[in-house]
Amino acid sequence: MTASVHTTPGPGANPRQLVFYTLVVVAFLAASSVPTPLYPVYQATWHFSTPMLTLAFATYLFALLLTLLFTGPLSDYLGRRPVIATALILEIGAMLCFWGAHDLTWLFIARALQGMATGIATSALGAALIDSDHRHGPILASVAPMIGMGLGALGSSVLVAEAPYPMRLVFVVMVAIFIWQSIGMRSTRESVQRRAGALAAMRPRVHIPANVLPTFLRVIPANIAAWSLGGFSLSLGPMLAKDVTGLDNAMIGGLMVCLLSTMGAVSVWRMRVLATRQILMFSGTLLPLGMSIILGSLYTHSTPLLLTGFTVAGLGFGTGFMGAMRAIMALAPAGERSSLMSVIYVVSYLSASLPALAAGLASQRYGFEPTVYGYGLYVMALSLLALAGVLSQRPQTASCS
Repeated sequence: MTASVHTTPGPGANPRQLVFYTLVVVAFLAASSVPTPLYPVYQATWHFSTPMLTLAFATYLFALLLTLLFTGPLSDYLGRRPVIATALILEIGAMLCFWGAHDLTWLFIARALQGMATGIATSALGAALIDSDHRHGPILASVAPMIGMGLGALGSSVLVAEAPYPMRLVFVVMVAIFIWQSIGMRSTRESVQRRAGALAAMRPRVHIPANVLPTFLRVIPANIAAWSLGGFSLSLGPMLAKDVTGLDNAMIGGLMVCLLSTMGAVSVWRMRVLATRQILMFSGTLLPLGMSIILGSLYTHSTPLLLTGFTVAGLGFGTGFMGAMRAIMALAPAGERSSLMSVIYVVSYLSASLPALAAGLASQRYGFEPTVYGYGLYVMALSLLALAGVLSQRPQTASCS
């Protein structure tokens, strides 16, 4: 990933291609959250435990992380189009596995295959967006995934609650979308010249430069807190919604995830012009505030408080990831950016999967509500730790300002 990329000369920005790749990103991330409203349905139908539910979610993230670490540089060597096309084919296969699933084993297979597809697509799509428009591409690469997660959860919850065939229909829709996008790939223009060295590049490089480490340790709790809340909402969110509202309605769980991710997208878009220090201060304030409102909704069993909490926490969710990323990557030497980015992805995906998996196990032993309170305090503590780290640095000397 440290080698230079040879791009094909072009006339500049390609708006049509930018829109197309943005829609592909949205579709991939929508697919990642589509199963969330279905987890209670699967659990009731196939009679498996809460830890197995969170393990199914974690399987997706583990597969995504491992695939991304090994295949991240591939599109720099093979081209964007063949890598993205391969990911689309795998994603169609995953949707078909979900569609035909009749027990927990098939759910694990579908989630693993989906993680592989998303891992292959992640870096290639991000690079394709930037190739299509150097100005707007990076912004859309940050905002589109969050919008996709929100749309996927909300759309799936509507179909689960209101449409026939709740365990099947949403995947028929997603297959149709991915087939359309696979066909649309034929009209895209390649931006990378194929070159040798792809196999040699498939070696994970995970390293934190010495000059980056102090800032990394100071701000990474903000990123861990954000992804931990995201992982919880995508796995156990529907159970929280049922506990708070007393209703077995997929709409509330889907709306929670939608609020978290779309407000995250709004915060990234609106606060992108602020200094990194300010962004991290927003995150360190809004994420624990939102989490405290969520815990208050659990105590009072108030649906309005629950949705308000996820709205406020969503603003901290987006700024936590963006602020930590900007603070860390700004210090990275040019030749070590890709390996440092790998570290951030490793921390992010593990933060989304391992705490959620631990919560699933804890809920079996201690009960669901005590587990949520403990999880909430954990997220709040991490956010406040990051805020303290930012405040401890004077603005004129802070490396994250």
